[in-house]
Amino acid sequence: MKAIVLYLHVHQPYRVRHYTIFDAGKHHDYFDAPLEAPESNEAVIRKVSEKSYLPTNKVLLELLDKHPEFKLSLSITGTIIEQLEEWAPEVLESFKALTETGRVEIVAETYHHSLAFFYSRNEFERQVELHNHKIQQLFGQTPKVFRNTELAYNNDLAVWADKAGYRGILAEGWDPIIGWRSPNFVYRPAHTDNIRLLMKNYKLSDDVAFRFSNQSWEEWPLHADKFAHWLSEAGDASNFNLFMDYETFGEHQWSDTGIFEFLRHLPIEWLRDEDHTFMTVSEVIDANEPVDYIDMPDTVTWADTERDLTAWLGNKMQHEASDALYSLESAVFSSQDPVLVADWRKLTTSDHFYYMCTKWFSDGDVHAYFSPYDTPYEAFINFMNTWHDLRYRLVQKGIEV
Repeated sequence: MKAIVLYLHVHQPYRVRHYTIFDAGKHHDYFDAPLEAPESNEAVIRKVSEKSYLPTNKVLLELLDKHPEFKLSLSITGTIIEQLEEWAPEVLESFKALTETGRVEIVAETYHHSLAFFYSRNEFERQVELHNHKIQQLFGQTPKVFRNTELAYNNDLAVWADKAGYRGILAEGWDPIIGWRSPNFVYRPAHTDNIRLLMKNYKLSDDVAFRFSNQSWEEWPLHADKFAHWLSEAGDASNFNLFMDYETFGEHQWSDTGIFEFLRHLPIEWLRDEDHTFMTVSEVIDANEPVDYIDMPDTVTWADTERDLTAWLGNKMQHEASDALYSLESAVFSSQDPVLVADWRKLTTSDHFYYMCTKWFSDGDVHAYFSPYDTPYEAFINFMNTWHDLRYRLVQKGIEV
């Protein structure tokens, strides 16, 4: 039996508005940009909901109704849940409708889509617990499989997840790490006892997520029958891990590219063979024994050509901003001010540091596409101005920083 393991990640950050040093000490509304501004969180949520979330969920629900074998997994960050609750509750209801079918599994992660694992293990674990609680509250699920922000993975994370009781963990199937092995199997992370590892097949995933509408790509146009044929001809394999952003459908790949028709027809084409099926991340782990172990002493992510942390920590601005933010952690929590804590946590979201990236060529183009700012330096200045205001608020409370 060969299974497609479709995992989609739903996330939007709280973007920092145009926040000047003259605002610091006076206004604490870091995330309240006007609707017409490119960094307006409400405007982004409404746009992406209309273009991606609502039509994608409609298609997925149709597929779940028509094909009993069709299943998928998703993760949804706390930051987007909060924004959907405020500005697009109908979208949140559409996600609930998916999970109520019993064939959509939610994956655990950090509530604020942060890289806290690499800065503060305590805050990392707090955010994971916050996320678990939110998912239980809204969807009635207790996540069994973990994914770290940006699929940032190493041996230490696998050991932590194993001890935390997760049955599985997700990572990038990066060639220099897996070598001659294929991502199309279940593995065991090094130095662990019980947990299993699923690695993204980045080539097949990126065919859909990035290359689908590229008319200069030699395989364009990509139709569901062709894609299903590729998987059928892949030879020895148990699972094809297709991991991508939810916004692939309708936002990154617009409706007029045919992306929704591709999604509609993929189950039809794949399920023509009785030896083919779909599985959630937990199901594929339960159905297959690990074929080998994977050793990742260094951190691997799913971003940029380097597949490391340089998308968020590749220059001095990014390091300075991250170090400055986490230097306030102890003081922020000692304040016992829930609003101040919430603001600080929203600033831990990895997107803020992604916007500060100064890479060139294709990676730089991707960073610029996602950023609401004209330059990485503008992103850095806005962020650091909020940091100065956070520090001011702590001093005003008599807390030493």
